[in-house]
Amino acid sequence: MGEERKGGGADEAAAAAARAAEQARELQDAAAALLTRTRAEEDALRRRAAALQDELRRLRRAAAAAHADSEKVEEDLDRATCLISDGDIASLLPSKAHGAFLKMFLGPVNLRATRKEVQLKVKEEYNSYRDRTALLFLGFPMILLFLRSWLWNGCFPALPVQLYQAWLLFLYTSLALRENILRVNGSDIRSWWILHHYCAMLMALISLTWEIKGQPDCARKQRGVELFLFWAIMQGFVMMLQNRYQRQRLYTRIALGKAKRMDVVWGETAGVEGQLLLLCPLLFLLQGFEGYVGFLLLRTAHTGVIPEWQIVVCGILLIAMAIGNFANTVDTLMVKSRFKAKMKKSRGKRDLDTSTSPAGSSPTDSTAARA
Repeated sequence: MGEERKGGGADEAAAAAARAAEQARELQDAAAALLTRTRAEEDALRRRAAALQDELRRLRRAAAAAHADSEKVEEDLDRATCLISDGDIASLLPSKAHGAFLKMFLGPVNLRATRKEVQLKVKEEYNSYRDRTALLFLGFPMILLFLRSWLWNGCFPALPVQLYQAWLLFLYTSLALRENILRVNGSDIRSWWILHHYCAMLMALISLTWEIKGQPDCARKQRGVELFLFWAIMQGFVMMLQNRYQRQRLYTRIALGKAKRMDVVWGETAGVEGQLLLLCPLLFLLQGFEGYVGFLLLRTAHTGVIPEWQIVVCGILLIAMAIGNFANTVDTLMVKSRFKAKMKKSRGKRDLDTSTSPAGSSPTDSTAARA
């Protein structure tokens, strides 16, 4: 009796296992069919999106060749471009090349997020990271300068300065990684700002091997370090202003269809005229001071105060970054100026059309026309 029950239980278990295996095969076949259909639909959408992108480029070229300055035409083209590059179809479009920097650190992995909410989360985390590091960028050198006067008798110890330089290396490396990932996911970041972070990474790495001279006469030997810390304080202050004003401007541009949700604040894209009047002098002052610190380091190496190759390379990198930042600032201001002139021209033409339209004519003019 017990053996019969045991045999019956074994048969039931075998039948249940067979049913489960059959269900697994059916589920696998259904999933494979679904993926095949989805892949075919995605390919069709991808071809339609690519064709529409080519058509938009052709229309822009045609409008530029015909010198068409219609605001409605430009607005429609901008909105169509944003719908393609910033909507759900963007995940189906080919992503930008990962580049050697990402491959070197992360390997040949796919970093393109297929869901828009994941891409936006990456962008928001990047903006939050910029806000946090701006506070540290401002506070770290202030603490070092305060401790030099209050605790270290006017002479920097080597360890705290090297810790700060190691943090700068980590900061610029993490920013470059995040910005490259954002570009892969469709963000429009100027190549110069990523290149700027590469240069800053190299400078921070080289400065870690830079021997911090002490007594005697450490004030003169550490003059370059002191000026660099003052420049870092200015940089942190300007970064905080940029992050605040540029994010407000970016939200406005996204609402107008002039920017994508994956775009980030960069460079000198300040908000309104008053903000430009505040930021531009600070930016030019910061860039000039950055170039001056680089020149001072070169002069220090030339006069033999600290004749080391690290001083020469860091000085050259600072001057190169100052020149590049200045050129990009001027280019941004010129783009803004051309855009404002175009908007004024379009507004003036629209006002002229309104004033000459039948709805805008006076009763006397209408009577004269009828006569």
